[in-house]
Amino acid sequence: MNYYLYLSLIPEALIGSMLPPHEFGMYFAVGTRKRTRGEAIFFHVDSSFKSKDFPFDSLEKRCVPNSNGDPKRSVYLSIYRALEHVPVRYLKELYLVTDDGRVLEIGQSEYKVKPVQELHLYQELSPVNPLIASNLDPITFCRTITNKNHVVHVPKVVFVELLLGGLAENPKQASAYNLPYKNLDHLRDCLNSLLEKPDKPTKTVIRSMPCDLLYRTIKNGFFVGDAHDVAFYPFPSIDELEEKNHDWWRSANVIGFQD
Repeated sequence: MNYYLYLSLIPEALIGSMLPPHEFGMYFAVGTRKRTRGEAIFFHVDSSFKSKDFPFDSLEKRCVPNSNGDPKRSVYLSIYRALEHVPVRYLKELYLVTDDGRVLEIGQSEYKVKPVQELHLYQELSPVNPLIASNLDPITFCRTITNKNHVVHVPKVVFVELLLGGLAENPKQASAYNLPYKNLDHLRDCLNSLLEKPDKPTKTVIRSMPCDLLYRTIKNGFFVGDAHDVAFYPFPSIDELEEKNHDWWRSANVIGFQD
């Protein structure tokens, strides 16, 4: 086998490439001549993954060096419903790429649900992308939204939990001076409705969010899963980003991600 396998979220696609993850991330974000720019988020998929849902036989033939010897940069296996057909157990590292091609690698970690009762704000990234307020912790939220017994559900979902500050406990009166979200009054109303009607665990804040993610609003990290399996990718602290990934952090906050 002479290729790597990547599950992209922006856009959703399963892609084969001869480029290793960091090189692929740079190529995917800015292209070969740096004439395009775009944020990229993708998983490295374990090389043992095979499925009849994707044309792997075709990939073996197409993902070969170009005539001039350069590695094949991308071969698409799917551009539709790719996420749902890749089991969580085959997902390895998550890569976040800024629109100027700087790559941050994040590994999986165990997520421990906190016993504190608080409200949450989730931005779904794939296969749909609404902004959702919820009284469910991330693991329960993931299993609930992918529960086939519910009328409205998705087979698998990737989302990130965002900061709420004091609004997580007191959406009516807590200060929101450091939260960069638009229409804060609407957000407060949505959060408050969860307190007034606890039997309704979710409330849509925005039906469709833009693809660009404001990284400084991330509370804890990224989640991917279905009704049975959930994986957690912890987002580094600001101190860690400043110390170990300064160039990526500066790019994520300055280039293309200004609020």
